[in-house]
Amino acid sequence: MKIICISDTHNQHHSLTDKLPDGDMIIHAGDISVNGTLEEIHDFLIWYSSLPYKYKIFVAGNHDLAFERNRKKIKIPKNVYYLENNSIVIDKLKIWGSPVCSQRNSWAFMWSLEKRKKLYESIPNDCDIIISHNPPFEILDKIKIGQNIGCPLLMTRIQEIKPELVVFGHVHEDSGNYKYIHTYYINAATSIMCYEYNNFFRS
Repeated sequence: MKIICISDTHNQHHSLTDKLPDGDMIIHAGDISVNGTLEEIHDFLIWYSSLPYKYKIFVAGNHDLAFERNRKKIKIPKNVYYLENNSIVIDKLKIWGSPVCSQRNSWAFMWSLEKRKKLYESIPNDCDIIISHNPPFEILDKIKIGQNIGCPLLMTRIQEIKPELVVFGHVHEDSGNYKYIHTYYINAATSIMCYEYNNFFRS
């Protein structure tokens, strides 16, 4: 399975239409909007649902305020999967996703350390893919001033679960990919990245 990963498009999704490569699944790791209005989110969902991928999955991000404040007014298209601290199984892959970020300001889904601890403990042990808007600590999470702002609790849980793929965004200036032991990490902020998944190599 070929998985296309994007994140932090901030209303610029239409500019990606002709740049996205072919694949089986697309994952968006949050911050689809700038101000998190219903209009912005609706425009993204129309575009996202029209993409020619068999599976389309996304989480919200800290900019996507309407998902936290007006969730009932957002209608997710039938051919799109939205994850908010829950999991789905697609083609035998268990995928868990969350919009939650470390508490730094008053944007959406900024959770305290205590709340994040309980959340990450609830991630299923048999996850193959984890999608988090927030990066794990010290993995492609360094901002311009040199500070790592990822979540240590998330990193600890990932090391316990050992998923094959972790997709995130949030930190625009540290996008890229990194393989560490069992897990391939992708910070897809403002970029397009591909991941080839082959069941033959699953442990």
